[in-house]
Amino acid sequence: MGHVAILGVFVADTAFRAGRMPRMGETILGDSFALGPGGKGSNQAVAAGRAGAEVHFVGRIGRDTFGDMAMAVWRDAGVTPAVARVEEATGAAFIFLDAASGDNAIIVSPGAAGGISVADVEARADVIGGAAVFVTQLEQPMAPAMRALEIAREGGAATILNPAPAADLSDEMLALCDYVTPNETEAEALTGIAVTDLDGAWAAGNALLARGVAKAAILTLGAQGVLYHSADRSEHVAAFDAGPVVETTGAGDAFNGGFACALAEGRDPVEAARFACALAAISVTRPGAAASMPTRAEVDALLAGA
Repeated sequence: MGHVAILGVFVADTAFRAGRMPRMGETILGDSFALGPGGKGSNQAVAAGRAGAEVHFVGRIGRDTFGDMAMAVWRDAGVTPAVARVEEATGAAFIFLDAASGDNAIIVSPGAAGGISVADVEARADVIGGAAVFVTQLEQPMAPAMRALEIAREGGAATILNPAPAADLSDEMLALCDYVTPNETEAEALTGIAVTDLDGAWAAGNALLARGVAKAAILTLGAQGVLYHSADRSEHVAAFDAGPVVETTGAGDAFNGGFACALAEGRDPVEAARFACALAAISVTRPGAAASMPTRAEVDALLAGA
């Protein structure tokens, strides 16, 4: 099994659970507060690491308490940091959690990670270019994400773009991606097609392939599972039931980390998507983002019982 390289952001998650969001100018009492590690790229690295992959995380963090938190969570998950530590503060995220449903709304301030540059990526070309699987998202600036995809493609890695948060992407960037993994909102932003069911997901998947995605669009559909859609294969992978949903904050990151891990093991991509769905299903039964990522044994047990 080759290694997984992930370019992305670490931020400290500040999660507030309440019955509703406050209106502008209003103060309300919340039900709970939690501080923990977050950032899409870091969460994905933790998910892949706990699932058994050899993971190298490329990023940028501060020389501060939140940066120390990052180093500790990567160490615990078996993730090798390939990060620059700088004087700028490590970033943070505000997460509102709906107390009834577990659904979330998020504001991310990347801090030090917002300064990830093309030079930072090129300094880690050995890690990125030597990977079996490379993953990135859109929380860091676009130019280094683009350059990292180029380096990964030149090295022969399978390239995965999780286009989150939603943003305008060039066809040139999409052509560097073997797999693109949008959720419903992100798929609509990229294609203009509303994704409310499998038919919409299929149409959006076709549109992404037409824009140049090399192998497949994998649309994550929450409780509906995922749709794997390539030029010659379209398969719906149903969601797993691992228990009551507590929090959905890290579900997409869990899926992407699990998918990368399974691909690096040489699994068929649809089977990799099924593995990733199982990992994500477990993650939503627990609070937190990185903290909710399950072990490999837990994922294997859910798959065996399905």
